Amino acid sequence: MAWGTVLPLLLPSSPPWHRHPLSSSPRCPQPRVGAAFPLQWALLSQPSASRPGLWGPQEPPAAGRQPVPGYPWAIRDCCSLQGATFHPPLPCSVMSQAAAGQPWNPGPGLESRRGVTQSSRGEMDVAAKPHIPPAMALYAEKHGVFQLMQSMVEALLIHQPEDPISFMIDHLKQDSDHVPRVFVLGPPAAGKTTIAMWLCKHLNASYLSQQKLLSNKTLVLAKEAQSYQQRQEQIPDELWVGLLQDRLLDVDCVREGWVLDGFPQTREQALLLQTSGIVPRHVVALYAPDTVLVERNLGKRLDPVSAEVYHTTFDWPTDPTVEQRLVQPDGCSEQATAKRLLEYHRNIQGIFQSYRGNLRTVNADQPCADVFSQVLTFVESQPRSAAPFTPRVLLCGPPGSGKSLQAALLAQKYGLVNVGCGQLLKEAVAEKSKIGELIKPYFESGCPVADNLVLKVLRERLGKLDCAAFGWVLHGFPRDADQAELLRNTGFIPNRVFFLTLPVEAILERVSQRATDPVTGERYHHLYKPAPSLELRRRLRQNPQDAAEKLELRVDLYGRHVADLEEFYEDAVYINADQDPYTVFESIESCLTRPLPRHTV
Repeated sequence: MAWGTVLPLLLPSSPPWHRHPLSSSPRCPQPRVGAAFPLQWALLSQPSASRPGLWGPQEPPAAGRQPVPGYPWAIRDCCSLQGATFHPPLPCSVMSQAAAGQPWNPGPGLESRRGVTQSSRGEMDVAAKPHIPPAMALYAEKHGVFQLMQSMVEALLIHQPEDPISFMIDHLKQDSDHVPRVFVLGPPAAGKTTIAMWLCKHLNASYLSQQKLLSNKTLVLAKEAQSYQQRQEQIPDELWVGLLQDRLLDVDCVREGWVLDGFPQTREQALLLQTSGIVPRHVVALYAPDTVLVERNLGKRLDPVSAEVYHTTFDWPTDPTVEQRLVQPDGCSEQATAKRLLEYHRNIQGIFQSYRGNLRTVNADQPCADVFSQVLTFVESQPRSAAPFTPRVLLCGPPGSGKSLQAALLAQKYGLVNVGCGQLLKEAVAEKSKIGELIKPYFESGCPVADNLVLKVLRERLGKLDCAAFGWVLHGFPRDADQAELLRNTGFIPNRVFFLTLPVEAILERVSQRATDPVTGERYHHLYKPAPSLELRRRLRQNPQDAAEKLELRVDLYGRHVADLEEFYEDAVYINADQDPYTVFESIESCLTRPLPRHTV
């Protein structure tokens, strides 16, 4: 199958998600006909640590200008890897058909722009309308095909090997695209070494520092660097970078990743690292008031045997032998610390400019465990990706947890299709369809609708074109692990699962006091959203299912099945629903727009 057929599927049309990362307004750009776009821009369209801040504008470049990397639509424009011209993207409706596995039926306007005459339309129908299975997009998302392509092209452009094919084979065998590569920066006495070592123990990564590089006898350049040190001369930046390059080629750094402590210290060093292909995925910068740092540095002690750092207040050794041999390291006096702090403040802003896209500052003036928790959360996070992503959201939670409201907010902001299972069943009965006639007896008897009927209704709704193109948010099903397994077998697998948690007392308070206006269908609450007029209050009706007795049964039923459901969706995100609904929405949104973190074992 030609790449021109596959790539449009890998980026299915979903206009609400084709946005600038800092903008909330959807765009669907249409570049000029005949514009040529190099393939590397298409493959490098998502930002990463090696290209911080290169999102690029959403509008195409003017004719004759070099395109800017960062177009989320660029990759779907290519029709052949062999040709030099990349055609403009297909309209959203066409891309939606491709994403849904439907043949493309181009309109006469598009045909005339691409030089296709009406007379030749009948002859090219067979070739122009390939059937693309929707499962291909799921496969690409599940196995990270887009990220894999990006990683290989990045490595090729950085290392520029003479034999690209062999290099890519070796790169894939290393399987090191997700190992930690972290810089830990900060002023003197901010706790860089402690945090870096804790990260290495937690992530099973290699600890790197300037002192470690100098003392590594296996590095050829270490002797040259030591000679500078013995002559009390400053070691050149190029030599530091050369030492680091050699160390990063070792198997432990390649396979398990690394954490670099306290380097770079200047913008020149940061730029030299970038030009040498040493690019971190995460940069952590610790900060604290200068007065705190000076006080900390005065209490620092060094074990000359193990090179471990201790502190008279925060980290004193338990071994009396170690305690006796501790010494105060050089440069820890108040005057020396103030001088180092001045030098740090002079250079740190330039370093920040080099790593704006993957930098996080953390307040170090708090308990060390809290600092480490914040740093670890950041290091385990994945950067925002421009890879093709059609949201398929599942909201789970007890009655009254706000699933319907959150689904409506997601549908309103991101254009997702709001799929409420209960509402779908009611619509089927109201339409008096064949499936509705089968569901109606269950409604009349008050019994749960059979799973096979529910799945038939869901399969029909989730299989429609709008769900395939824009994504969906499902709530009200599944309610237990068996139903979740049935949903998976239908092929509609959510890529984001949220459990909304709520105490039983809050559930009873929310649900038992809500009522509905039978005229408008608007829902009100006696405490949080009272009816504005006396006439409206008189005609409000409570859902029989919201009565206290039935509500307790529903909550008890949910509690019996929720543990198995949570085990089934092991990558689910848990949100505290006992707070303002818009705060809950922000929590859901933050997990929806950013890849899920990779948890270490």
